[in-house]
This record gives sequence, structure tokens and C-alpha cells, in this order.
Amino acid sequence: MPLRFARAGSEDDMFTLLLLWIGLVSSFTILGSWYARRSGRSDMLMGIYVAFGIFSNIAAAKTAEFDLVIGTFYAPAVVIVFSVTFLLTDVVNERFGLHETRRMIGIAFLSQIMISLFSWLVVELPPAPFFLHQDAIEVLLEQVPRIVLASWVAFLVSENLDAVVFAWFKSKTKGRHLWARNALSSIPAMLIDSTLFITIAFYGVMPVVPLIIGITITKWLVALIDIPFMYLNRWILYRNQPTDVFSTFS
Repeated sequence: MPLRFARAGSEDDMFTLLLLWIGLVSSFTILGSWYARRSGRSDMLMGIYVAFGIFSNIAAAKTAEFDLVIGTFYAPAVVIVFSVTFLLTDVVNERFGLHETRRMIGIAFLSQIMISLFSWLVVELPPAPFFLHQDAIEVLLEQVPRIVLASWVAFLVSENLDAVVFAWFKSKTKGRHLWARNALSSIPAMLIDSTLFITIAFYGVMPVVPLIIGITITKWLVALIDIPFMYLNRWILYRNQPTDVFSTFS
């Protein structure tokens, strides 16, 4: 039986299921860390990161309702998936350093540009006379230039900020306080991502402040749950190996 969010009137059940979904999505990072430890390469972590980013762009059209006990908020349904990209950024940064993390961000950004181009091409090609789902394809793949621009700007700024702050914090603390650099890099970056995206995409069209609040609080919930996953990923990456706690900020 598929897992479904509880309907209105079952806020506690929905919140519990939301936590389970966040944990499930975050657990994909463990697979990437296991591969990285076995191979000494960031390939799978990078692949998961790119996949999460691309899917977030494709499925961003749906806005969902999130009952978070403290209130009901509205945010893109893929916020659960996209928020984990900040965890992936920190995991790659922790093991492979800032340079590799920036390379991953650049590859993901170029992938998003290609997906946007391919989506435009698929939508614009005239459908066959017997193809009856052109409207559905347009709803899924057609992209408003303003929203695409907002997505690209927010992604580049927030992900690079997260990477730089994490690497700086690690260098200053000589590898100590993993929870602090994980939280203090991701939480501000998530706020900036939400603010840039919502403002550029919807200013003058929708009330931006409630949307910024909703998406930011949902992302922060993911960030909080992801702290144990950050420790688990580092344990996997460095199990029976010396921990590189003195990575330089560069």
C-alpha cells in the first residue's frame, strides 16, 4: 500500500509521515558515502546531487500543504528533496573539500540548463495527431522564464554560500563541531535560497513573505533532521580510516 500523507484533521499523523519521508530521502546520501569510501571518489554523491537538483526543477510546479504542528505552511512539494542537496554539499565538502564541492555545484548547474533546454524542445515540438496528452506535458515541462531565472540564481548563490561557510568553519575549528558547521552553513543558505527564489519568481504576482516563511521553515526542519545523517555519513566515509579534520579553506 503506498505511503500517503494524512488528510486535514490528522496533523500529527501527517507530521510523523513527513519526518519519515525526510529520513527516506536523506538516506540516499548514505549510499553515496558508502560508494565514496569504497572507491575514494565522489561520483555517486555527485550523481545523487545532480538527480535531486534536476528533479526539483521538473516537479517544482506543485505546491503542497505542510502541517508542521506549529502551523500550516505552503511550499513546493519537492522542498523535501531539494533541501537534502545542502546535506550532500556538506558531505562532499567534509570528505573531498571545497574545490570538489564547487565542481559538483557547477556540474549540477549545467545539468539544469540542459534539462531546461530539452524540456523546451519537447514542449515546442508539434504533437502527433493521436497523442492526447500535450496539455499534461506542457503543465509538467513548460517553464516560465522568470521562474527558471529565479531557480538558477537561488541555486548558484545558496549552494556556493553553503559550501564556502562549511569549509571556512571546518578550517577555523580544525574539524571539530561537525553539527555546528553543518547547521550554520545550511540554515542561512536555505533562507537565502528561499528569499531569492520566491522574490525573483513571484514578486508582484503572489504574496512573497508567507511563501518565504513556509518554504524556509520546511527546509529548516529537513536541516534539523539531517544532522544525524551528517554524522552517519562521516562515520561511513572515515570508518577505519584517519579523519581529515585539518582541511584547509581554499
